[in-house]
Amino acid sequence: MRRGHPWVYSDSIREQSRAGAAGELAVVYDRRDRFLAIGLWDPDSPLRLRVLHCGQPVNLDTNWWRNRLLTAVQRRVGLFDEHTTGFRWIYGESDGWPGLVLDRYGETLVLKLYAAAWLSRLKGLVDLIVEVLQPKRIVLRVSRNVQDAARTAGFLEGQNLYGDDSAERVVFQESGLGFEAEVVRGQKTGFFLDQRENRRRIENEAAGKDVLNVFSFSGGFSLYAARGGARSVTDLDISAHALAQARRNFALNQDHPRIQASRYEQIQEDAFRWLADSPVRQFDIVILDPPSLAKREVERSEAIEAYERLASRGLSRVRPGGLLLSASCSAHVTTEEFFEAVRRAVQVTRRSFTEIATAGHPPDHAATFVEATYLKAIYLRMK
Repeated sequence: MRRGHPWVYSDSIREQSRAGAAGELAVVYDRRDRFLAIGLWDPDSPLRLRVLHCGQPVNLDTNWWRNRLLTAVQRRVGLFDEHTTGFRWIYGESDGWPGLVLDRYGETLVLKLYAAAWLSRLKGLVDLIVEVLQPKRIVLRVSRNVQDAARTAGFLEGQNLYGDDSAERVVFQESGLGFEAEVVRGQKTGFFLDQRENRRRIENEAAGKDVLNVFSFSGGFSLYAARGGARSVTDLDISAHALAQARRNFALNQDHPRIQASRYEQIQEDAFRWLADSPVRQFDIVILDPPSLAKREVERSEAIEAYERLASRGLSRVRPGGLLLSASCSAHVTTEEFFEAVRRAVQVTRRSFTEIATAGHPPDHAATFVEATYLKAIYLRMK
């Protein structure tokens, strides 16, 4: 804890003065009865306390909470211009708000809770967010482990905490491109904001290229590639809903001449099966960006094998001189385990390659401890 780790598990607590309710502030002392930290108490979770402050005693009054929010906001100053209105204001523990994220989509904010301890504090939190950020709307999202507690407390997944707009989709800008965010029912908080930097890199590589976007979801990589001058863009995804959203995103940007000129195709198939069984088509750029393949630690070994298998099948679609981007959002698979899985897949093919880049979290998702690190990507130029 003194080194900055923000979690205290139930089996680490030697004794407590009394039973506490979810969301109460708990003061932590060491074995010599010296002050250690203050955190949010969560009696129904094995992650019993989430640290808010460590060091010297402080009073967590309204000004303290306001300054904590302003600090997170200040970290984003200068990161984005007026052409990007979708980004993360708060990334949980890494911004001092454990178990909570806050994303911006234009004038709509999405507040997602990963800890029931925040439920009793929602009203004050919403008042503070409105005061500091002045949104038109705040939507509540809750993780699966919190949904029962949220219902008991009178909150529903996807409800408005502030504002009257009831639209399930809102449009925002990213690097001058228009995208839909499904803020009420969509994955994560409505869009995958964390891949912004990788999308920009693909745009810079795409001129005159044929691009395959595997697990394409709402077509983020594809739109960047098309604007970058790709000759053709192919989206591969099993979800009809995701492909429909991708079509809407392309329609939002049809006034851009390069996007108009790029040939756009969609394939609704299981990605692993299509890569293995369909007639061989090769591309200049292949993007592999699957959903998490390891939701739990026990799934880690199988996930590593699946990443290697996916990379192997993706490589068969990369032309000589082409580019493979392979990404993972599985927190239970370490960065090095993932990179090694992709490298092994290449070695089996005996193709020569150059590892031109690796990437992690974008600056608005900066991770300050190991468990907050989940996103990794590797770029290989095939010969």
